Amino acid sequence: MANAAEREDLMGVVSGHLFANPESNVYAILDGASVPDLLDVLYGEHPEFECLYRGELKPDMAEVAPYLVRLESESSVTKWVIREGWGNNWGVFAVTPLDLGGARRHFRRFLVVHDPDGKPMYFRYYDPRVLRTYLPTCNAQELETIAGPVEWFLVEAEDSSIALRFDVQSGALKQQQFTLQRR
Repeated sequence: MANAAEREDLMGVVSGHLFANPESNVYAILDGASVPDLLDVLYGEHPEFECLYRGELKPDMAEVAPYLVRLESESSVTKWVIREGWGNNWGVFAVTPLDLGGARRHFRRFLVVHDPDGKPMYFRYYDPRVLRTYLPTCNAQELETIAGPVEWFLVEAEDSSIALRFDVQSGALKQQQFTLQRR
């Protein structure tokens, strides 16, 4: 997906899905380690955003931390994330009625998991390669926990011309896929 017309098609299709319900908030959970100049864009464009890590971070950690960014339908940040980030594993999208603070509290709960020996490990669920692999392996309780108040998630598929939408309904994962560009 390199040319301008394909990027415009992509922008229209992804935006159309994300912003279909004006009553919901749309968030991108972006991986600072994957997004070039993320902090420059966030501080320069001023969308509502919060780092998912707690406390004052050293600059090198702040650069690679995950950020929750509230997206607006026609904002320059939304256009940038979709046009430049889709296909580059920058992050995942979530649609929820929660405000920024509530969404941050929910998504912070999953940053650290424990291995079978109880050792804490970072869980990079905000990488689309991780989330699209992880969700189908979850049992009903795990799905309800990670989805919680999230209406649905949207992630790029391995083939970035395909988007995957994940909904959790009554403890079951519903996955839809749709093509983002004409072939």
